[in-house]
Amino acid sequence: MSSVNFVGATEILAASSCSSCSSHSGDSGECLSAEHIYNTQNGRHTLNPYENDVFDITSDDTNPHHERCPASPITIPAKTTSRSNSNPQVKSPKPRRQRTTSTSQNTNQNEAIMRANNRTIYTAGRPPWYNTSGVQVEPFVIGICGGSASGKTTVAQKIIESLDVPWVTLLSMDCFYKILNEKQHEQAERNEYNFDHPDAFDIELMADVLRKLKEGRKVEVPIYNFVSHSREAHTKTMYGANVIIFEGILTFHSPDILKMLDMKIFVDTDPDIRLARRLKRDITQRGRDLEGVLKQYSTMVKPAYSNYIAPTMAHADIIVPRGGENKVAIQLIVQHVHTQLTARGFKLRETLAHLNGAEQPMPDSLHLIPTTPQIKGLHTFIRNASTSRDEFIFYSNRLMRLVIEYTLSLLPFKDTVVDTPQGVQYTGKRMTSQKICGVSILRAGETMEQAVSDVCKHIRIGKILIQTNQQTGEPELYYLRLPNDIKDYKVILMDATCATGAAAIMAIRVLLDHDVPPENILLVSLLMAKIGVHSIAYAFPKVRIVTSALDPEINEKFYVIPGIGNFGDRYFGTEPEFDV
Repeated sequence: MSSVNFVGATEILAASSCSSCSSHSGDSGECLSAEHIYNTQNGRHTLNPYENDVFDITSDDTNPHHERCPASPITIPAKTTSRSNSNPQVKSPKPRRQRTTSTSQNTNQNEAIMRANNRTIYTAGRPPWYNTSGVQVEPFVIGICGGSASGKTTVAQKIIESLDVPWVTLLSMDCFYKILNEKQHEQAERNEYNFDHPDAFDIELMADVLRKLKEGRKVEVPIYNFVSHSREAHTKTMYGANVIIFEGILTFHSPDILKMLDMKIFVDTDPDIRLARRLKRDITQRGRDLEGVLKQYSTMVKPAYSNYIAPTMAHADIIVPRGGENKVAIQLIVQHVHTQLTARGFKLRETLAHLNGAEQPMPDSLHLIPTTPQIKGLHTFIRNASTSRDEFIFYSNRLMRLVIEYTLSLLPFKDTVVDTPQGVQYTGKRMTSQKICGVSILRAGETMEQAVSDVCKHIRIGKILIQTNQQTGEPELYYLRLPNDIKDYKVILMDATCATGAAAIMAIRVLLDHDVPPENILLVSLLMAKIGVHSIAYAFPKVRIVTSALDPEINEKFYVIPGIGNFGDRYFGTEPEFDV
């Protein structure tokens, strides 16, 4: 693409407001309850805090509370047939959390990524980032380069606002300044250390982080503090997205990074304006004095721009004069990105629903619990539309326990010999894997947490919230909390029902992106549609699937037929008054 120089309108694009999120978890850091997260999306009570914002994803397990994270108290509701008493009292939401930044400890600019303490919250759901085969679709990477204080971050934020898509990750080059030694610290204190030279950056780490983000993998991004001229002890956990924006003064310097950029933007701003902005920023935000800033600018910043930054303008696909004020340039960039995203998009759930696999033999990865009279009897209760809520909960919990026990029998065991109280040796079995983790797909999957906690002592529980977008019909990822070392665990992935398999495929894709081997994943459901089993097995043949029943089809609303209705609504007592 040849360089284009925009000399368009001078109007400043109004920044769209975005609110920080609030959550309803307790002070101890307990995972959000599905009842609190659930948004009925039809005018009834809602506590869903995820609205109108951009996001990133993390997983964190630094809270020692998660050595044993029991099922949420809402998992086993109080047994009552009265609808007025079926919902527990809900606490008022906490005050909105203030956003943090991904660039440096002292900057006050809002980050394009939402985080809440140790949790990860999608404030607008992330749609599928993979195809029906479970293979990730490569994200669109935008590189923004320009001189110091030229408005690169502002341009990035304007692009994000105009894109009107929530699944964007913004990464700043300022995160990757090298750790200074004692001599360099002294130079920095005297404003004699050149922060604008390529050697000041950890280019290798920068390229590695960007590469992993492009692969959709979790990364740990360092935080640089310009006041103390050092990296913070903690890092920011970031996750790949459909659009990745990487901005910095030397974005185009490394050939390896240049190869990863799908669009290259250079922000060209008048030197006097850049100097004025830098004076204001460094004095108010970075604790510098006027004399030191001017000295550093004249001896290092200005020469570095001429020697290292300005020459990289030749790599730019688009040159944007006046930065964030250039509305025309930003709109043209946004139009091109939208075109690229549309070309890479697809209808996942609709495609899965029409796959011709229902008549094929069931895959070897499926493990169906033997259909005994007891299993049949339990299904009779939970499938009956006239079953009261307390009976539905009771018999569902019984069936969940049986499904989990059967799932554990699929894990590896070894022979072992023990002494009985009578002094006689007994040859038995002992499970070889001591690391087992349960992950529930919220909301309905949380109902199975108690069953897995009852049979697995001290099991760790993770949570993934996936909901269906009412406009597109696609599954969207809203919330994620997993142990940091989940790749070392056997993972029992729980969802009450599975129709097309779209939500399960998304959850499995998340686990794979966290380096969990597919053979270590066991997907567990009470009821599955045959087409969903085929879809999951086709995408992930090594993932084992466990269920107590298979139904032949799904309807146009993606409900399993004959099915059990909306399991979450029936279990939590949130059924609509009229089923349209």
